[in-house]
Amino acid sequence: MLSLLRRTTLTQWIIIATIAGALVGWLDHDVWLATDVGEKVKPLSNIFLRMIKSIVVPLVFASLVVGIAGHGDDLKRVGRLALKSIIYFEIVTTVALLVGLVAVNIVKPGAGISLAVSAADAQQFAGTAVTLSGVLEHTVPQSFIEAAAKNEVLQVVFFSVLFAVALTQVKAGRPKDAILSVNEGLAEVMFKFTNMVMRFAPFGIFAAVVGTIGTNGIGVILDLGKLVLTLYGALIVFVLIALLPVAMIARISIPKFWRWVKEPWLIAFTTASSEAALPLAMENMEKFGVPKRVVSFVLPTGYSFNLDGSTLYLAVASVFVAQAAATATGIEMTLGQQLVMMLTLMLTSKGVAAVPRASLVILAGALTTFGLPLEGIAVILGVDAFMDMARTSVNLLGNCLASAVMAKWEGELSPEAQA
Repeated sequence: MLSLLRRTTLTQWIIIATIAGALVGWLDHDVWLATDVGEKVKPLSNIFLRMIKSIVVPLVFASLVVGIAGHGDDLKRVGRLALKSIIYFEIVTTVALLVGLVAVNIVKPGAGISLAVSAADAQQFAGTAVTLSGVLEHTVPQSFIEAAAKNEVLQVVFFSVLFAVALTQVKAGRPKDAILSVNEGLAEVMFKFTNMVMRFAPFGIFAAVVGTIGTNGIGVILDLGKLVLTLYGALIVFVLIALLPVAMIARISIPKFWRWVKEPWLIAFTTASSEAALPLAMENMEKFGVPKRVVSFVLPTGYSFNLDGSTLYLAVASVFVAQAAATATGIEMTLGQQLVMMLTLMLTSKGVAAVPRASLVILAGALTTFGLPLEGIAVILGVDAFMDMARTSVNLLGNCLASAVMAKWEGELSPEAQA
């Protein structure tokens, strides 16, 4: 028995924890009643996520500094990689928006849905309107310590890149070598730290699933099942028509790629947290054959600019609300208006991946801009946790693939990783 437990992999434990959490959550909601097991085990989930969040800033900072400054003074390579990455990100996220837009217009999940929900319940998620200028301003930290304390990943990336570029301009010698050595050591330690934290992952995932289903019940999926299925179907189509062809064109070995990405993908799916999967994803992509300098730049940057799943979700959710509003008012949003709203979402969704309920905040800003009822937020909220799992896992998958593609374009992808 003991040997069997030792042979059980982390992936298998995560699957077991997810199934057990769903069963306990269902019993808590529909059988045991009023036992509130989800609330009692919630600290396990919170502890796991807090441990993960403690990893992100030191790992991203150290990895970026080593990735940029640790490869000599050739800043042209960094600039070339950045340009290629941004172009790739914009093309792929545009495809995601279009797939979401087509799917929601074909299935029409919002048709017939009632928005008879108090505006006060939805207003709390509106927050401050999100604007492109606001996101650009928010990118630059006024204090690195403050950005690190708040886990503002994009601000940390901005500071780390400038710090690394400045370090490349320091003359070779003891000061420069010392800083590089410290950051190399910090990165190594944080990867070991990640391995320790991952041992706790099944407990945290179990608690998160119990809480979600214990609070809402299995029936919450059925009530808005059409919306959930539309999103999941659109995400699958996106993977098949966008990510898979990209991998094939870049001649990346799909079985080997999946072998290294499946564990961080499962963590992203079950926790609905991009931060939870980032450290393991960075480590595994290096093992897959992507150079550290590429991984340390593309993955953290992609978490702000290459949110394929979240972008597709925003397209589906915003038009869903428009369809539901049209049920009551009889006024439908034109295709032209939908395209303008997609452009707005694409611009305003950049750089907010680390914000709690980020997609809902972005969605609320878009609804307000286009005069759609905020009650739609409260309707979606009932199944948002389940949709968040799907969109976050696709975000992770897309960013891991992006790092492999960039390494291929740079001519630095390991031969073993290629088809």
